[in-house]
Amino acid sequence: MATNLSIDTNLLDEALHISGLKTKKDTVNQALIEFVQRRKQREIAALFGELPHDQDYDYKKGRK
Repeated sequence: MATNLSIDTNLLDEALHISGLKTKKDTVNQALIEFVQRRKQREIAALFGELPHDQDYDYKKGRK
C-alpha cells in the first residue's frame, strides 16, 4: 500500500544510520514493528499484580 507521509528527514536519516538497514522503507517498517511491540509490552506489564496468584503452582517443578 503506497502512502505519502511527511517525515522528519533528519530523524529518518539518524534512524537509518543507527539501524544499519539499507532502505528508508525498511527503517520505517522496523520502527513500526518496535513501536507496536513496546505498546504490547506495556499492556502486559500493566497486568502485573492484577492477575490472581495460583497457590498450587510449583515453580521448582518447571525448572527441570
